Amino acid sequence: MQQPRPTAGHHGVPGGATDHGSTDHDGADDPDAGRLAVLLDSAFLLLLAASLSRYLGHHSGSAQAPWVIGLSAALAVAQPAGSWLDHHRPPAPGRPRRWPSALVVLLWVVLVLLAPSFAWCAVPLIYTALRALPAKAAIPLVGALTLLVVIAEVRLPGGADATLVLLPPAVAGLATGVFLFMARQAARQRALIADLVRTRRELAATERREGTLAERGRLAMEIHDTLAQGLSSQQMLLQAAERTWDTHPATARAHVRTAAEVAARNLAEARRFVHDLAPAELSDGRTLDRALRALAERESAESGLPVRFHLDGAPVPLPTAAQSALLRIAQGALANVREHAGASAAAITLSFLGDQAVLDIADDGRGFAPDPAGPGGGGVQGGAGRGYGLPAMRARLRQLGGSLTVESSPGEGTVVSAAIPMEHR
Repeated sequence: MQQPRPTAGHHGVPGGATDHGSTDHDGADDPDAGRLAVLLDSAFLLLLAASLSRYLGHHSGSAQAPWVIGLSAALAVAQPAGSWLDHHRPPAPGRPRRWPSALVVLLWVVLVLLAPSFAWCAVPLIYTALRALPAKAAIPLVGALTLLVVIAEVRLPGGADATLVLLPPAVAGLATGVFLFMARQAARQRALIADLVRTRRELAATERREGTLAERGRLAMEIHDTLAQGLSSQQMLLQAAERTWDTHPATARAHVRTAAEVAARNLAEARRFVHDLAPAELSDGRTLDRALRALAERESAESGLPVRFHLDGAPVPLPTAAQSALLRIAQGALANVREHAGASAAAITLSFLGDQAVLDIADDGRGFAPDPAGPGGGGVQGGAGRGYGLPAMRARLRQLGGSLTVESSPGEGTVVSAAIPMEHR
């Protein structure tokens, strides 16, 4: 089944990833997300320890010192614990992450109000918020944290310095912009990768379908050119035997024996067909011209239709596929002559013309009116080409870069010509 395409999110980011910092790639199965969480927690604990050390160095005897120490210890436990739980217990699909929790933010706000020197612990919290929350929620939170940091800096002794007022918004704005830009780029890359995977799956499925159709067509051609034609010959021979059984028993028995020989050849063809081997006529190193000559002799003996074989030019070795195709075409064309043409004679001509090998099957039968719309004049009218024969011949030749031409007119016989370029040897 075709995979759904990623839908377009806000600002043209596929999958709607713009609204979530890491909803798609920050799960428990992402090792990079786990390492980043450890890094942020470590930075938070380091800043927390440095701020506590600074506070105790200047205010160790303050009445607020126990509260500051207690709040610092609570934050040192709550932030890593919450981050660990969030990473190992991701939210349900479609829901944003819950971290940083209100508890951690509340503890940090109280701590900053008591001791402004803890304001810079907000930097890891800002990154955690951008990673875990949707952009619509993370940006206001980052703004509130930044404002609190500015207020805390102003409250410090000498905090009226413009640098301390402008630096936190600059840092927070830069961090937020870079993080959102990278998140959008990552979302686009994930969408491209997903589209590539989907395209590869569709391509593989298409190749499988095309391979199935090609194999089905090959099977149809092989069955038509071997088993179906043999069964048709057996039917004609047995029908002739039935008509002459009482009046000419010897002739009837000859027809039955011939039908048995055809059945034996069909059995051999079926076995070779199952094993995907060359036609029986081309086995044991027999060349195409010898196989065609044997076909003409056998057709003359079995059907009573005189068939001549003529070789024009010096034989050139052809690959097995080309020999099999031309032999099958000759068999199919003779079957059409036998069943539809009402001919008194037929001829097979194999010509090697230097740049191509050409096989002609001609008969002096009733002929038909080719359909001009058919490729190469190969279409027919009046039901003369009602079977699968001509399309099968054309398909065989197309696979080898060849072409099929049919020349015929009512009362003038028919010539079927198959050409295969020699560069396909």
